[in-house]
Amino acid sequence: METNSEIKSRPFCFGPRRGKYYNVNDIIAKEKQLSDDEVKRFEKLDVIYRTLCAVLYNFVPTSGHPGGSISSGRFVSSIIYNVLDLDIKDPFRDDSDMLVYAAGHKALGLYAMWALRNEVVRAFNSEALPDEKFQMRLEDLLGFRRNPVNTLPLFAKFNAKALDGHPTPATPHVKIATGASGVGVSASFGLALGAIDHFGENAPQVHVVEGEGGMTPGRVVEAFAAASAMRLHNIKFHIDFNQASIDSNRVCREGDLKGDYVQWNPMELCYLHDFNVIYVDDGKDFNKIAAAQLLAKNIDNKMPTAIIYRTVKGWKYGIEGRASHGAGHKLNSEGYFLACKEFEDTFAVKVPHFSGENTQDNMEKCFYDTLLTIRGVIQNDKDLGYFADAIIKSKARLNVKKRTPKSNPTDIGAIYKDNAISEKHIPEELNVKPGEVTTLRGVLGASLGYINNLSKGAVLGVAADLLGSTSVNLLGSAFHDGFYDSVDNPESRILSVGGICEDAIGGMMAGLSAYGKHIGVSSSYGAFISAMEHTAARLHGIGEQNKVMHFGGNYNTWILINAHAGLKTGEDGPTHADPQCLQLIQENFPPGVMITLTPWEPGEIWPLLVAGLKKRPAVLSPFVTRPNELIIDRVKLNLAPATEAAKGVYALRKADPKQHLDGSIILQESGVTIEFVTKVLPMLDKDGYNVNVYHVSSAELYDAHPKEDREALLPYTVRRDALGITGFTLPTMYKWITGFESRFNILHPFRIGHYLGSGTAESVLHQAGLDAGTMYKEVKKYLESPVRQKASVN
Repeated sequence: METNSEIKSRPFCFGPRRGKYYNVNDIIAKEKQLSDDEVKRFEKLDVIYRTLCAVLYNFVPTSGHPGGSISSGRFVSSIIYNVLDLDIKDPFRDDSDMLVYAAGHKALGLYAMWALRNEVVRAFNSEALPDEKFQMRLEDLLGFRRNPVNTLPLFAKFNAKALDGHPTPATPHVKIATGASGVGVSASFGLALGAIDHFGENAPQVHVVEGEGGMTPGRVVEAFAAASAMRLHNIKFHIDFNQASIDSNRVCREGDLKGDYVQWNPMELCYLHDFNVIYVDDGKDFNKIAAAQLLAKNIDNKMPTAIIYRTVKGWKYGIEGRASHGAGHKLNSEGYFLACKEFEDTFAVKVPHFSGENTQDNMEKCFYDTLLTIRGVIQNDKDLGYFADAIIKSKARLNVKKRTPKSNPTDIGAIYKDNAISEKHIPEELNVKPGEVTTLRGVLGASLGYINNLSKGAVLGVAADLLGSTSVNLLGSAFHDGFYDSVDNPESRILSVGGICEDAIGGMMAGLSAYGKHIGVSSSYGAFISAMEHTAARLHGIGEQNKVMHFGGNYNTWILINAHAGLKTGEDGPTHADPQCLQLIQENFPPGVMITLTPWEPGEIWPLLVAGLKKRPAVLSPFVTRPNELIIDRVKLNLAPATEAAKGVYALRKADPKQHLDGSIILQESGVTIEFVTKVLPMLDKDGYNVNVYHVSSAELYDAHPKEDREALLPYTVRRDALGITGFTLPTMYKWITGFESRFNILHPFRIGHYLGSGTAESVLHQAGLDAGTMYKEVKKYLESPVRQKASVN
């Protein structure tokens, strides 16, 4: 180990790296990877691909990103035909390699590349293709950036797929939704984690396509830290380094010239994060591309690998650099036809020129005629059969690898077997007994640990440097200690994702869950995680919903824990004790995609967790507090059993039907409910008031009931006149309190008109007017109000 004086005396440099740096020119000088004939075939294919990109933009003008699609095309075609081990006939085959466009704005290129692959196989080996549902045909390009309600005649005739502006799993062989500010990188790394944990050493490779501009979001750097720390050596990260974004033509530092956005280049960033780095100085040279990709395939130091290709955005399109990022030639303009000229000259054909009345139907016909021209070129050029053969060889290589799950594999299906877990029976191992003191977060962690044992380790958890603090560490307590490392500690169920890195944590847990063999669990303060993981949750929901809508199956669940939620984290102050977090996600997603859980005491954790898991949402999001709480003796307090929480809303205590009803109280959030049940309710009982008390434990579980059951659980007449009390924000109660006057009376944390201060939970509740004394006064005022008295008589 170096001494301080030695460190001071030496020039600054990187410390020891496990990853290695390579320059492709050192390899290519020794041996070419492709013959001259093979290069000529790839050149032909690239001409067709670039023309397809131009065609797609032409017929869907003002949409798409032609520049990056074109600059990445050569190295992506090499991945597909030289490297990828994949079964084109089975898009859902677990052992196939994956190609993920983290750069979702290159969707135009993805669709063109997928359709071109499909077309060469159709032309020369059509029996190798799956059913049309699982293909990406040339006809499907008619649906580029089209809504499913599109009624254009050819779109309908060919049952074309509606291709989203950024990739989603509505497209075969697309595993996750990408394109939003770096989420694609972290989610694709999550896919790699899922694959390597399931298959072990012989895991599928995950080829990720991104540009240097797409690497500038902070969550990408966080994901890079995680990939190297966990040694996800099945990641092959392909960087389209063209220095052009929407606004800049020098994203990164270039020699002595500062970068407009960042002062690193992709080689430096990847090497800093302990990736193997292979630099390709000419990303247009097929031999250099192939050499770099073969090297990446053969490196065996158990570290992820990045290949950086120096490219030109919009090469030969007629518009280059940032001008081609999100824009292209105008419809049927001279620039468009010039972009197609190389195709015409190479194959001695003419692309159709639009003529006739300018209608959408006629434009679609010209679009289709252009696609047919491309089809004819492919069918008539036997050289292109080489690529159909390459796809057949890809499947053959995959079969030879005989990838099988590692010994004693995880079994996520065990969770969902009949009667494996029940919301009606809390396992003895959880020690949820009345009179005991514990935390909601602790029971949640122990419950996840119970499920993890049942599934043989299918639950992987991570926190933003808060493992013990949020009790997520308990989910891995029966497995190996320490952080997961695919080489040295693969049996651990606890992950390291960059430290305090909620952004990347969310994306990686979404990708891990999307792979389909695990439940990813992320945890941090509700104040942070509900906002910072919202984008990843939204993309995961979009991806899972599209997958199920188009191909069937169930959503793959990711558990997003909002820990230390609510006012009882008061010592940390208003920056952390946040009542706003629930409002960001509750009922903010399509039905069934997101389920929030708001238990008030430890006994409700298991029933809610199980009920939520059984609904198979894309995201399950519990809100749990930090302090120790008493497990309530519900029988002694004449309260409904904790298992009733699984209904989403339930009568915590019903009024005596033989007596005059004085009113109804609807409670939401742990802090205020505990304060009400343990302190206010006994005072009301002593005063002789006869009230209904309801608790909201999950808005989405409540919504999942049929209408008549929802009415039985919480009648509309009750919601119209009840008093609402919540530890979350006012709008989260509007669903439950519907009366105009009643909404003015809702007790909530911001009722005093400003953020709350720091201090003990009791002091913060007092400042908010949510302490027992203030609640008691407000409840009595409600019960004795003239309006309430009149309602009681009626």
